[in-house]
Order: sequence, then C-alpha cells, then structure tokens
Amino acid sequence: MPVLEGDFITINYTGSIAGTIFDTTDEEVAKDAGIHNPEALYGPVTVRVGNHHVILGLDEALEGKEVGYEGEIDVGPDMAFGPRDPQKVEAFNKNAFKEKPRLGMNLKVDEKGEGTVVDIIGNRVLVDFNHPFAGKELHYWFRIENEVTATEEKVNGLIRLYAGRDMETSFSDGVLTITLPPGINYDRRWVLWRSRVIGESLEHIPEIQEITLVETFRRRDAVE
Repeated sequence: MPVLEGDFITINYTGSIAGTIFDTTDEEVAKDAGIHNPEALYGPVTVRVGNHHVILGLDEALEGKEVGYEGEIDVGPDMAFGPRDPQKVEAFNKNAFKEKPRLGMNLKVDEKGEGTVVDIIGNRVLVDFNHPFAGKELHYWFRIENEVTATEEKVNGLIRLYAGRDMETSFSDGVLTITLPPGINYDRRWVLWRSRVIGESLEHIPEIQEITLVETFRRRDAVE
C-alpha cells in the first residue's frame, strides 16, 4: 500500500549540497564524509508523513510511495531552508560581544537568534542570520524502510527524533508510560523538546489517552 499523509514510517536518507554530504542516517557514510557525531543516534528515523519531521521537499516526496521505495530528489530553496535574505545580514560593533568575534564564528544575539560572522571590518562585525543552507539546492537519497504501527514504536521514534536518545516506554489501557533515565532533567535537548513529544503523541496517536512520565530517585546509600 502507498504511504499516506499521517502514516508513521521509518526512512534512511543522505542529504548533500553540490556533492558534499551534510546529513545522513548512515553512520559509515557520516564517517567517510567527515561529519560523524559520536553522540548521535544513527540508523532509520521515524517520521510522520506530513508533519515536516524532515524538510518539506523530502516530506512531500514520501507520500504515495511504497515501503521499500528508494529514490533521489533535488530540493530547491523554497522547499528546503528558504531563499537567502540580504536583510538578515546585520552590522554590530565589535564591543557588543563578550567574546572576540572571528570569521566563521557562530554567535547568539538577543532578539535576533543565532548567526555567523561573515566579515570583520575594523570595529564593525557583519553577522549573517540566514540559515547556512538558505538559497541552496539540496540533493537527497532516501529509502522507505518500514511502516510503524505499534504505539510504543511511534512514541519511541518521536523521542529519538526530538531528544536524540532512547527511553523505555510501555502502553496499556490507553496509558502510555515513559520511564525517564537518571539525570534527564540535565539534558537540555529533552527539556526543550519534551512538550513536543508529548503533544504530538497525544495529537497523532489516537489510542493514547494519557501519558505518564516516571522518574525514579534513590537514596545515595541505597545504591552504594
């Protein structure tokens, strides 16, 4: 059966710009391309078609394909990271930054977000707030691996997608239980995306009526 909007599926993909790989689910490809992240989880990713869990151009390419389909697409800026906007390149006084700016340095500016230093002229620093891939055409190879139907697997996929880690989950009588690992409150990525995981699980997995987060604390002398 063809993949439809709203289906949960697992996919593998590799994205490149002018032949240079910038993202992949394949760990060996990442190593060969020099972009390997030892803290990342590699392997197929779970996405809900139509939810823009991947860039728009790739998301739309998934619909209507069969499980096992393998193909390649070119994605223009309008379906990727948007056109490059010259007005998003702004000048700042060098003294406005706590750390001495350097070419290529990523900076976070209040109310502007993150940008990249693209030029330094005297005391003037030019910062580009466009996405690094804005205005560029992307190329993707992708393969649809499986359809995801089990409740726990859907949630596990969302946790991996947003939090970049695995957690233990169980589902019974409409209640999904997520067992949180020790120290999770110090994981900034989980703290940032927890509400998205919970919200999308409740919105898009109708059999889930309630979500319980379980966090266990033990006395120090009980574990020594």
